[in-house]
Amino acid sequence: MDTYEKVEMLGRAAQYDVCGEACGTEANRVRDELGRWIYPAVMPDGRRVKLLKVLQSNACANDCYYCANRAGRDCPRLSFSPDELARAFDHMQRQALVEGLFLSSAICGRPAQAMDRMLATVELVRQKYQFPGYIHLKILPGVSQAHVEQAVRLASRVSVNLEAPTSERLARIAPGKSLHELVEPLRWVHHLRLESEGRVVPAGQTTQFVVGAADESDRELLQTVAQLYREVDLHRVYFSAFQPVPDTPLAGHPPTPLWREHRLYQSDFLLRQYGFTFEELIFDKEDSLPRRADPKRMWAMAHLELFPIEVNRASREQLLRVPGIGPRSAGRILRWRREGKFQTLTDLKKAGAVIKWAAPFVLLDGRPAPYQMELWANGPL
Repeated sequence: MDTYEKVEMLGRAAQYDVCGEACGTEANRVRDELGRWIYPAVMPDGRRVKLLKVLQSNACANDCYYCANRAGRDCPRLSFSPDELARAFDHMQRQALVEGLFLSSAICGRPAQAMDRMLATVELVRQKYQFPGYIHLKILPGVSQAHVEQAVRLASRVSVNLEAPTSERLARIAPGKSLHELVEPLRWVHHLRLESEGRVVPAGQTTQFVVGAADESDRELLQTVAQLYREVDLHRVYFSAFQPVPDTPLAGHPPTPLWREHRLYQSDFLLRQYGFTFEELIFDKEDSLPRRADPKRMWAMAHLELFPIEVNRASREQLLRVPGIGPRSAGRILRWRREGKFQTLTDLKKAGAVIKWAAPFVLLDGRPAPYQMELWANGPL
């Protein structure tokens, strides 16, 4: 098998790791004329780059119940040597087919050995091929602090997949893994970033959860997410709605609906960008995020005593609590109202607000909006 056939197969095998990239389905991938799989990714500054997303190896010693690459599953096993993968990436990058690298791996042999091969690949890309651009490197469970120190020296971003929010939930889907062992590298990375004042891994660190595989609740997930933001300064969290894989112990487990993944992302944005706390999120009696409306509208409906707010006087923090107003539109409102008052919904729409959601919650120069939206347009719970 030649190198590019390996890129094709190990690129396909990497699709299950959505951590760090806005992808995970074939619809988000593009193929060049040689059939390689390339993913779009959004950088911290908003730029989009094309990443070669690939595994060093799909030969795994672990038997995680949800995973297509688990040891007990009958599938072709392939591995790259560091030199082979670094050379292939350099060739693709020089042809302008890719602009960055996302490198992960199954654990073939001991975790330290698998991590050594990944680090050797990235070191070749950086030093032999002089690539200065974006590299996202996965930190494998069970590696040493020395491995983590080398990873943050080489990579633009690192990540550790926690997969489940608690030790009990993780044991249901990955009995060979320890949550403490997974979280510890996140703490090491946080400490190294503090020591360097953010100079190492400038794009930060991320993690991923497989949503629904362990029958966890949304409350459990988001409580853990909020704790991680406080304690290890994650750049962000990724959620991957569980989809059963044939010939795995969870092949008969129901798939997780994509609307649940969407609600988790909406809640995560509230925690990261809107100044909400975990305690302010609204859950139903099953500790799930309600389906009938997004989390911000659910909060607003539960706090009608705070509304409507006057758009022409509200602080940024107040504006961010209004459904339909986000960080960008709030910034425009604050800037534009220095030049004149917002008097109509058209004025608000020009600032980027979604007026059908914002209308019931605002006053425009002392007057309520001229119409009200249907609050539960998303359907039943």
